[in-house]
Amino acid sequence: MSVRRDEIVKYCNRYLQASTIKDYCPNGLQVEGRESVQRIVGGVTASQALIDAAIARNADMILVHHGYFWKGEDSCISGMKRRRLAALLGAEISLLAYHLPLDIHAEVGNNVQLAHLLGFSVDGPLEAGNPRSVGLTGELQAAMLPSELAQHLHQKLGRECQHIGVGDIPIKRVAWCTGAAQGMIDLAIVQGVDAYISGEISEPTVHAARENGVHYFAAGHHATERGGVQALGRHLAEYFSLDFEFIDIPNPV
Repeated sequence: MSVRRDEIVKYCNRYLQASTIKDYCPNGLQVEGRESVQRIVGGVTASQALIDAAIARNADMILVHHGYFWKGEDSCISGMKRRRLAALLGAEISLLAYHLPLDIHAEVGNNVQLAHLLGFSVDGPLEAGNPRSVGLTGELQAAMLPSELAQHLHQKLGRECQHIGVGDIPIKRVAWCTGAAQGMIDLAIVQGVDAYISGEISEPTVHAARENGVHYFAAGHHATERGGVQALGRHLAEYFSLDFEFIDIPNPV
């Protein structure tokens, strides 16, 4: 069964409330392809490898978390950008991208999906009093030693995580925010959690964790942001009776 491209775009924009969220890039349809959609390929980032895989699978649309046209980037269509756009336009494949709307969403968002994967309960937003905070707070099902939580993250995400922290007191209450959210450790400290998890790490994060007695885990930008696209893709497949396939292009960051 095929569905009109614009019907899918309008549904996603409404479902994710994309127009209400201020972001660093345009959310929604970034590249217009053919009018009818039957097969969607999903991935974290609209890389050349994902585009090539979508073309090989005769996809009509690509759904991603990291699309194009970020604020501050060079607007010239050359080099890597030209090659990617040429491939999409040549194959008439639409590119549908959602950044912060796919981090925040209460059902298919990256952060709530990470909680489901790791078995965390969710008890509130990372930024207290802000229901649209990107990150979340919650608890582990059972307290874990820092080494045990690191191993749990490794098993569930399929990659080694970097742990910063002192002491071996069991961890129970946690906060997390997927992707490049290491700077939000300050909000986690205010919340009084035992540990904070994000995707990437930076130099100041190490000192913040050590000096405030909070364990910090860098679990991978890519690894922590695979859940949202998969959940949204499954939702669209069921709602519209479409084919959806998630393709994981490996990324060590």
